[in-house]
Amino acid sequence: MVMKVNLETMELEILGMNFGCVLSALSDAKIPEKECLLPLVSKLLGYCIVAASTTVKLPQILKILKHGSVRGLSVASFELELIGYTIALAYCIHKGLPFSAYGELAFLLIQAIILIAIIYYYSPPMGSKTWIKALVYCGLAPTVLAGKIDPGLFELLYASQHAIFFCARVPQIWKNFTNKSTGELSFLTCFMNFAGSLVRVFTSIQEKTPLSVLMGSVLGIATNGTILSQIIMYQKPVPKKEKKED
Repeated sequence: MVMKVNLETMELEILGMNFGCVLSALSDAKIPEKECLLPLVSKLLGYCIVAASTTVKLPQILKILKHGSVRGLSVASFELELIGYTIALAYCIHKGLPFSAYGELAFLLIQAIILIAIIYYYSPPMGSKTWIKALVYCGLAPTVLAGKIDPGLFELLYASQHAIFFCARVPQIWKNFTNKSTGELSFLTCFMNFAGSLVRVFTSIQEKTPLSVLMGSVLGIATNGTILSQIIMYQKPVPKKEKKED
């Protein structure tokens, strides 16, 4: 943990979060100014998102394992999502953004890889096409994450990742619509995705991240919100248990 204390200027900095101005205002029985409070709130929310992201896909993983089924899940959606996380994480590292502004991407990427492996396991027997896709990803992902590609290509890849995330949601949204069911989709995972995108819009504005990063969060609100509403809309009511006759 990184902590800096400056007694003369009343500054207390922990993990890039300056508590000094807030503590100073509170000690004088005053409400902290907006310029002091909002950056601190943004940092705190950013780290909360990172912490929550360590388990965001766990409900989905557990639901598949519990039922031993991937019914209603679009494999293409999860594959595209994996690619999107890889590009987004690599770009944020390459740009040197603060960890609180993108840290959740690292944990989401790890969980996405585990989720894809489970989906493949419970899907029909994998053909050569699936193995080729997996090998190509394993071959290219380390290079992209290390930033060992042309800067112009990097910018192009990141520009395309918004389209990738959008396309990752569309097959699942369409499948839900045509089936009038969301199958094994986890409400909790989708809710956390939606809430995370919502909070990330605020933190992106405060952290002054590139506009493309902000637009990605806005797109996440729209697509994750749509899937979340479908889960609520297509949820089947639990049948009431009939009373046994005496």
